[in-house]
Amino acid sequence: MIHPLAILSETETNLARDVVREAHPDTVIDFREIFLQEPPKAQLMEFLMVEHAGRLSPTTPRPPRWALCQYDVIGSDRIPQFHESIVDVVNSKRVKHTVVGKQHHASLTLSEFDVLVDRCMSSELFQAALAEFRLPDGFEVVIEPWPYGGLDDTDENRRYFQGLCFARDTRSGNPDSNFYSYPLPVIPVMDAHTQTIIRVDRPATGGKGDGLAAQTFQADIIGHCKPSEYVPELLPEGTRQDLKPLNVVQPDGPSFKVTDESLVEWQRWRFRVAFNPREGATIHDVWYDGRSVMHRLAISEMTVPYADPRPPFHRKQAFDFGDGGGGNMANNLSLGCDCLGVIKYFDAVITQADGTAQKLPNAICLHEQDNGIGWKHSNWRTGRAVVTRHRELVIQFIITLANYEYIFAYKFDQSGGITVESRATGILNVVNIDAGKTSEYGNVVSGGVLAQNHQHIFCVRMDPAIDGTNNSVMVEESHPVPMNAATNPHGNLYQVNKKTVDQATFIDAAPHLNRTIKMINPHKLNPISGNPVGYKFIPLATQLLLADPKSVQARRAQFAQHHVWVTKHRDGELYAGGRYTLQSQHEVEGVADAARRGDRVSDTDVVIWNTFGITHNPRVEDWPVMPVEIFQLMIRPADFFTANPSIDVPSSRNGSSRLVDSECCQKARI
Repeated sequence: MIHPLAILSETETNLARDVVREAHPDTVIDFREIFLQEPPKAQLMEFLMVEHAGRLSPTTPRPPRWALCQYDVIGSDRIPQFHESIVDVVNSKRVKHTVVGKQHHASLTLSEFDVLVDRCMSSELFQAALAEFRLPDGFEVVIEPWPYGGLDDTDENRRYFQGLCFARDTRSGNPDSNFYSYPLPVIPVMDAHTQTIIRVDRPATGGKGDGLAAQTFQADIIGHCKPSEYVPELLPEGTRQDLKPLNVVQPDGPSFKVTDESLVEWQRWRFRVAFNPREGATIHDVWYDGRSVMHRLAISEMTVPYADPRPPFHRKQAFDFGDGGGGNMANNLSLGCDCLGVIKYFDAVITQADGTAQKLPNAICLHEQDNGIGWKHSNWRTGRAVVTRHRELVIQFIITLANYEYIFAYKFDQSGGITVESRATGILNVVNIDAGKTSEYGNVVSGGVLAQNHQHIFCVRMDPAIDGTNNSVMVEESHPVPMNAATNPHGNLYQVNKKTVDQATFIDAAPHLNRTIKMINPHKLNPISGNPVGYKFIPLATQLLLADPKSVQARRAQFAQHHVWVTKHRDGELYAGGRYTLQSQHEVEGVADAARRGDRVSDTDVVIWNTFGITHNPRVEDWPVMPVEIFQLMIRPADFFTANPSIDVPSSRNGSSRLVDSECCQKARI
């Protein structure tokens, strides 16, 4: 039978589609998402307890198997109305229906991208805007769809869509020629309800000293731009030739095994991998050596606000998970060199506009990797060194959102640690700047190309289960102690303070105090230390949201204003920025609202949210494709075990390691 946490199959997705269609006869429906509505946690936990006890049988009560269906119902006026239905895919019936209406907007779909491009090309308004400047022969216009951002006060709460425009040099004949090298200062805006271009914004192209709305560009709009290629065959000097192969070889296969399509077992770890169109890969029911650690782990949200105040750039703020869906934008990982070694791929299922299920192959990759030394000690008396390697099991997915790529990985190690890693790469989102000018709103990275200052702010949601569901959060800090004759006569003492969080709240990083967040089970003590068993992390002291608290950018991204949030679990409360982020004016039903409830969070079903990211003031070295920026949330056991859990990892040699050719070494020593 299907496990309650397994993603919806294509058959289940199509069944949910049919139930929704039957509920809206003689009506035009555009589907957006159909994916698993995870069971109520209380019911799921009852099932998982039976599963871990080895007592599952065909008669074991199972949680409901529901599909969450998000779709538009198109009225006679052609104005879509946003609906949500929950469908029981076991009994083929709808169990809940909500008309979301106009107060919120559903996430974007790829089909809307195509509509925007098509409508721009047929719009007289857009073509007239393009005619204001000249493009050289051999260049064609490229439109990059973008969410509209937060609405201006003068905007109606209609669904809008905007495009950032570039020119592509077709003379090379290569379709991958980098069009971002040639930004155009026009931004078409489409009313998504009527699918018409309602206006074309003309952003400023000036630099320091020019006004916020100065239209200073010349007709020869890209004459001062130059090619900046990144695909190997277009690089002027080709790729470097002195790099020899470095292969990952596992002759005996991997050490992990995958059963039931989602259950992963590796080095005493046991957990399930799932996927949904919003969060991408999610991790569930995490155990180590027969002890529970985490109920659910996922990337909850990310926002990318830009800092250029010139209209309409103030609207540039994406919520990459809520606006478009991290899962919807996931790469097919079989196409590149994204994962190495012996790999297990997981497929996903996404939804087409007519509600039909579509397989997304190889959306997640699972593999092992070496990450340097795990632990080592050398006995200087005997000369013997014992060293182990730090092997990790990696669950990875990669999303492409227009110009940027984000690589997300959950890494499990042999010492009981979990690392959540995010990497940002891809191409900077750039705009046109007049020849010879510089700007206080960003950095000129190529001729005529301004990369605006911006931030990438991520949020990870952790639902701990440290030896059980009722957990607490403890904040531990290390404080200096003033010299005194009684307790610190030499001034070297520092004091460790610990405080349990009683009510839902937020907490900020404090590296000067080594502020540490511990997720503990207050009912189970470590037999050696006497401390509660737990897992800990130190919040990354990265910069928080810089937009003014009164701004739309800040109001709709309250999660990005503190490093850690502590809330009480509530079914369906998964998204730090709220369920509906597209064109939002405020963060509604997000983590800030959950914290404001002031729930008791000690010795209960507690949830921890960690916010971190990069303030990206671009550098020339980020062009044309930026090297990865890496951030790691390191979740480590804290008095959970009675000793180093990886002490028994064998100290093995890599059989393929060898010395560099001795003749080369001798030459190097001369």
